[in-house]
Amino acid sequence: MKPILLIDFGSTYTKVTAVDVEAEVILGTAQSFTTIQTDINDGLNGALKLLEAKTGHLQYEKCYACSSAAGGLRMVTSGLVPELTSEAAKLASLGAGAKVVGLYSFQLTEDDLQNIQALKPDIFLLVGGTDGGNTECILHNARMLATLPPKFPIIIAGNRTAARECARILKDHPVHVCPNVMPKFGVLNIEPTQQKIRQIFLDRIVQAKGLSKATALLDDILMPTPSAVLQAMELLSKGTEEESGIGDLVAVDVGGATTDVYSMADGMPQGMNTVYKGIPEPFAKRTVEGDIGMRYSIRGIVEAAGIRRIASMAGLSEDRAEELVTYLSQNTDRVPDGDSELTALDYALASCAVETAVARHAGTMEETYTLMGLTYVQSGKNLTHVKQIIVTGGSLIHTENTEKIARHAQYSPAQPASLRPKAADVWVDRTYILAAMGLLSAHYPNVALRIMKKELEKHGYSE
Repeated sequence: MKPILLIDFGSTYTKVTAVDVEAEVILGTAQSFTTIQTDINDGLNGALKLLEAKTGHLQYEKCYACSSAAGGLRMVTSGLVPELTSEAAKLASLGAGAKVVGLYSFQLTEDDLQNIQALKPDIFLLVGGTDGGNTECILHNARMLATLPPKFPIIIAGNRTAARECARILKDHPVHVCPNVMPKFGVLNIEPTQQKIRQIFLDRIVQAKGLSKATALLDDILMPTPSAVLQAMELLSKGTEEESGIGDLVAVDVGGATTDVYSMADGMPQGMNTVYKGIPEPFAKRTVEGDIGMRYSIRGIVEAAGIRRIASMAGLSEDRAEELVTYLSQNTDRVPDGDSELTALDYALASCAVETAVARHAGTMEETYTLMGLTYVQSGKNLTHVKQIIVTGGSLIHTENTEKIARHAQYSPAQPASLRPKAADVWVDRTYILAAMGLLSAHYPNVALRIMKKELEKHGYSE
């Protein structure tokens, strides 16, 4: 036996997973409330005691961790054009596992600076202009940022002509210069910036979040939790040289405050008479819907879907549905626990959360007429061909309606322009292992892949 301990310091729960990498099995999982406000070891020790009750005492060979505690990795980005460099900055940040709390385009104003200070970002990503293109905007924004107290590191990943001048302007701040996230029009180069974001997370953010208190046990805090999940999804999709993956996929994690969506697919147009509009998106893409969540962001689901539809899906009157939504927004720790009305409402809310989040993540298709006749214009990723959907989150795994909820990630005639998967198998992460497998994959990719393929609960293809 060669046991490895994997820890996910979450915003609400600290989750621990014990894996025997020789037998390629999960020995046990447990979770306890995260105690970031006092000593993070309290919550960790609580989870470890629960785990030991299941597995017995184990002498772990290694211990790896990821974290989204204390708000996770909070980033603010600024770029030039919203649809181009600003979007590239957002994709780079989200793909590195960050939570983008502010996104600015064009020149920063004094009001913007006040908002940025109030947001208290962990990292600021400054981009703008293709190489050899516009320098005025990024230089202006560097001068504006230079007036702020140096409380957060700044990554410069814009026009290479202006990058070093920006660094000189920001000499009193912790500055890191990376290659341009969009060196040419329509070309993304986000990996170097993502690596730098993760490095800063390890070097600085771990200390700021209090996670250094747990370093006596840990061999490494590798990455933010969303980055670990993204890594697990890419591994599950692509596989390794020794073990095949399951192919292109979409993954949805519905939480209490946010809903994360991941896609592993190139997403490019498939029809001969289809043209692509905007930035070609990365194979491994992550988006975060900060207004879509089962409790803290319950109002966002209602605003997106409408109380009439939610009430209809739950079999409730609109007045009763509204009453229960208000109750849950004020009692965010409430779970259905056998209550038939709350069970029905949670089904409707989770279904609409999945539908809304995946629709926002996926691309769209529009018809237009040109001299060549009917032409289709695609924006964003085409996921219609994806045959695998992965779901996790309390509202999906603690219910008998998991598959039915997950099907709302698929294409619907009610939204004909949305390029969501048309039909797919559903895989359910019942035991919250995705982040743990992302951690494990850094050292044992084949083991992590085989465990995921074995442990994820699969429901067959359905139209």
